[in-house]
Amino acid sequence: MGRIGGFLLVALIAMAAVAGVAFLLYGNELGRLRDAVGRGSLVATLDIGPIEYADSGAGIPLLSIHGAGGGFDQGTALAADLVGGGFRVIAPSRFGYLRTPVPRDPSPAAQGDAHAALLSKLNVPKVVVVGVSAGARSAVELALRHPDKVAALILIVPALHSPTSPVAVNVSFGNRFAFWAVSVGGDFAWWAAETIAPSILIRFLGVRPALVAAAPEAERARVMSFVRSVEPLSLRFPGINIDSAPELHELPLAEITAPTIIVSARDDLFNTLPSAEFAAARIPGAKLVVYDTGGHLLVGREQEVRKAVRAFLEGAGVIP
Repeated sequence: MGRIGGFLLVALIAMAAVAGVAFLLYGNELGRLRDAVGRGSLVATLDIGPIEYADSGAGIPLLSIHGAGGGFDQGTALAADLVGGGFRVIAPSRFGYLRTPVPRDPSPAAQGDAHAALLSKLNVPKVVVVGVSAGARSAVELALRHPDKVAALILIVPALHSPTSPVAVNVSFGNRFAFWAVSVGGDFAWWAAETIAPSILIRFLGVRPALVAAAPEAERARVMSFVRSVEPLSLRFPGINIDSAPELHELPLAEITAPTIIVSARDDLFNTLPSAEFAAARIPGAKLVVYDTGGHLLVGREQEVRKAVRAFLEGAGVIP
């Protein structure tokens, strides 16, 4: 074997070794993640079908409705990040996420009814409702269809209807790759991107990577924790598929009676500000909080959001 042939053989062996190590690490991580989402939740049997949820903490009941790519685990974490302690957090997995199957009618209205049915099953008469991103759709439906169950409504970067400038995702090369990973339920592709090029996924989640790079270490860790919370992607893909093709239309927002606060950012790459402004202009007495920077994950704004939300709840008489 010549020198070139020997070099190629060594290179192939090295590449195979690296690939083997990568797949071993990936397999271990995927197993850990699947085990993690298999624990910490319950499944309620309702007329609409099984609904997975987590029920943790003590205090005022709070329903935490996750966004696209989430599940009960993400809902629990978001409640802690954006609202703080002192609440009994009920965090369902929406239709198609983790152990909640896709029903015949996966609309936000049906999901709102499922939220109400879960609360009835748990004998919880009234809750503070937090709807994040795509989760804001069923949060609004819950407030419209079951107003007696909603003590206050908190909409964070809401992916709702806007007649002038709809929610959208910028079509860049990185986003096309992320879309591909999502469309094939690509656990390995998402894990590899997270490991090699996390900025691709950060942008896909609606945040400028430069904003995260300039943030304090604790905030960078929070963002990467959110990126990892999308795994295992394959267990969340049916829900992502529902959220990715919404049939958004104007709702009778003026009929919402619950005290409402809406939070968004001007640099949200999902363009939720127009829908936040539209909703705030129509929900009676709604308070609108807009940050110049923060993106879809409100990077660097966690403490400000928590302070604004708690002041709102105090003003509404929900918490002392």
